[in-house]
Amino acid sequence: MMCVAFGCKKPEHFITDRTYREQVSNDFDAKVELFADSSLFAVFDTEMTVPEREAMQFLYAYMPVGDIADYDGEFYLQNVRSSFAVRKEMPWGKNIPEMIFRHFVLPVRVNNENLDESRMVFYEELKERVKGLSLRDAVLEVNHWCHEKVVYTPSDARTSSPLASVRTAYGRCGEESTFTVAALRSVGIPARQVYTPRWAHTDDNHAWVEAWVDGKWYFLGACEPEPVLNLGWFNAPAYRGMLMHTKAFGAYNGPEEVMEQTACYTEINVIDHYAPTGKTVVTVTDSEGKPVEDALVEFKLYNYAEFYSVARKKTDGKGRCSLSAGKGDMLVWATKDGHFGFRKVSFGKDDEVTVALDKTPGDTASIELDIVPPVEGTIAAEKEVTDRQKEENARRMHEEDEIRNRYVATFFTDEQAEALSKELSAASADEVKKIMRKSRGNHAEIEKFMRASGKVDEALRLLNEVSDKDVRDTPSDVLLDHLNHTPSIPENLYESEEKPTKSPSAGLRLYSSYVLNPRVANEFLTPYKQFFAKQLEASLVKAAQANPQALVEWVKEHITVRNDLNPQRIPMMPMGVWKARVADMHSRNIFFVAVARSLGIPARIEPVTGKVQYYDCAWFDVDFEAAMGQANAPQGDLSAAYRPIKALDNPKYYSHFTIARLKDDARLQTLNFETEADMGAGDTWKDLLQSPRSLRLDEGNYLLVSGTRMASGKVLARLSFFPVEADKKTTVDLVMRHDDADIQVIGNINAEAKYRTEKGEETTILNTTGRGYFVIGILGARQEPTNHAMRDIAKLKADFEQWNRSMILLFKNEQNFKLFDRNEFGELPSTVTFGTDESGEISRMITDAMKLSNSDSLPIFIIADTFGRVVFVSQGYTIGLGEQMMKVIHQL
Repeated sequence: MMCVAFGCKKPEHFITDRTYREQVSNDFDAKVELFADSSLFAVFDTEMTVPEREAMQFLYAYMPVGDIADYDGEFYLQNVRSSFAVRKEMPWGKNIPEMIFRHFVLPVRVNNENLDESRMVFYEELKERVKGLSLRDAVLEVNHWCHEKVVYTPSDARTSSPLASVRTAYGRCGEESTFTVAALRSVGIPARQVYTPRWAHTDDNHAWVEAWVDGKWYFLGACEPEPVLNLGWFNAPAYRGMLMHTKAFGAYNGPEEVMEQTACYTEINVIDHYAPTGKTVVTVTDSEGKPVEDALVEFKLYNYAEFYSVARKKTDGKGRCSLSAGKGDMLVWATKDGHFGFRKVSFGKDDEVTVALDKTPGDTASIELDIVPPVEGTIAAEKEVTDRQKEENARRMHEEDEIRNRYVATFFTDEQAEALSKELSAASADEVKKIMRKSRGNHAEIEKFMRASGKVDEALRLLNEVSDKDVRDTPSDVLLDHLNHTPSIPENLYESEEKPTKSPSAGLRLYSSYVLNPRVANEFLTPYKQFFAKQLEASLVKAAQANPQALVEWVKEHITVRNDLNPQRIPMMPMGVWKARVADMHSRNIFFVAVARSLGIPARIEPVTGKVQYYDCAWFDVDFEAAMGQANAPQGDLSAAYRPIKALDNPKYYSHFTIARLKDDARLQTLNFETEADMGAGDTWKDLLQSPRSLRLDEGNYLLVSGTRMASGKVLARLSFFPVEADKKTTVDLVMRHDDADIQVIGNINAEAKYRTEKGEETTILNTTGRGYFVIGILGARQEPTNHAMRDIAKLKADFEQWNRSMILLFKNEQNFKLFDRNEFGELPSTVTFGTDESGEISRMITDAMKLSNSDSLPIFIIADTFGRVVFVSQGYTIGLGEQMMKVIHQL
């Protein structure tokens, strides 16, 4: 009666669906019970409104375990309050459906980046810029702002935070899209990162953004503004895609096909937005033909010379699962209880297939497969773009480049680095210059670290151990922690089983790389060494330093592994693992290495196999499952015989072949030799496998995959299963299949390489050519081979213009260019752009990629595409060059 009299209202809910609200509440309670340290949830003692509390429970119920342990609760509450305030302030806020807001505006995390305060920072900069716009125009405007801040540049696999990308002023596509999603969400626009885990027609992947506008999802290239939505350079490649994924935070019940439902996110398949699709139902049976329930089915795309899992499904009670994908080929790999089976599936043709688990690791065989990607096509833009819109967009992008370049001009100069080197008495001014160039927008923190270190050469040694990205986004206090709180070099680093005499240089290398170095795997760097020095009991420290196996046993006893609580394997910070005492396996491994290094014990995650190891006069494998005292796995040797084919005398790892181990559960783990190549060991057949050279591998069963990528995107693949036995040498055949009737990819270049235009302006190949195939020529003025080639090209002017793709013709320097008279050869195609390769970057790149013996033998011509795939090369005097190129072009 009193409520009626005084107008009492029911509390407003953030989650209005009672059933879903109860589900979130139950999942939140279950999450709290997992943690022994209740202080990780102290923020819930803060006074909050009902909607704020429900939003916080939603975030905590589904965030990965590391996000609870690594970040303070007040950080999440600040984000919740900001998102609620923006929802009220932005004109479109009231029109965003509750479910869309909950999953695609509220969440802080986009993918696997470290989290920051970007939501609040970006909102302050963007709010006035978008407030008077429609939702559609606001999306386009935010992307223009993003282009002001960040431009594409390749980098390593660790994803920088949005604010770190702004500070650096560049990022790879995964970072650009993470940044752009964060910017859109900061002003209340629903957004999600979409990615193809691997392209089907070429070796690479890509990520971009989808934004929700008036009831529909549209795509855009992150930091690549266009006048309309559903338009980007990847319209054509995406049409050939086979899977497009996105992760919706929490338990999401949208209309899209669910790829995987985890404790943290719902992975959904959005391929229907981009390409024609087909659905295939897979039935898994045992060797007797009976359906197998709960078998793991992995759908694998050929990419980077491996079969990479782009989707994983579990079979139902009838042994069935299904997937919708672009109309091309995949390999289906099914496993259960150590048995496996596989077969090629053509989506759009194979509606139903059966895979029998009739194989076990140890079976030997060689199988040839032709893998065909989806056909070419393109996605229609939201609406046609007028010439005026294109001109205005180009004008704005030029202005945005200038804004970003003015910021980049504030970075540390070589002159400033020289002065800093002298002031700090560094042994090498060049080392200081190199580090300060790498630091980009983080230069103040790196300078602060070097000044505060008091020992600049030791500071430089640490900076040379971490990645370039670490130099760009690590605060000075983190670096100082590792410089000042790393134990001194242990005596046993001067000894080894192979070399019992003391070797200070070898010991110093071990110390620098595996004790001083804060970088373990792909985690964000944190100041953990002083923390562990204070937290670890003296008895454990003493025991572990005497025998590192004591630390292994402590980790086994005190750290609970729960992979399901971090399905993305986002690396937890070592201090977060200590507090939570719960981690996924990868974070547990990082934690072990971090603690070992904090005690002065060299430790690492071995880069080829991913094994955890510590050093005690020799490297010892860590097995957290085995009994104490487990010995290293026995090993054997592997070499490969190869008969060269035309245009490929030395196959390259991750380009032409890979080796994968069949684990005990019959799943595949590709070995990683990239680090070996980075260290100068090489990553080709001759470097790794040409007899008498051999690889030292753990005893077990392996798969050699090789493939020849044709210009059409088709792959001629071969799979060879073989064992490696302890203390024995195994020799396998490395076979590169070929088809002389088809065009083959014969090398790779960087399509972002730079040159100077006729006007002296620096630009990139892709800025000139746009997307698709193009020609690059390196010319020599007043040289007969070049003159002959130019006449050949002029003769086929109409053909090249009909093809309508760019032809960039470069001279090695401006002086050489001035000697060239283009009027001597008749009329050249209008698609020709002249320039100079003053730095020699493009000339060296082509020479190295195509293994040309003499870069001075000119002219050199190649035909390549957006992804840098080279399908034609010619050097020196060539009869009928123009006709040869057109013959290839007609087959593309």
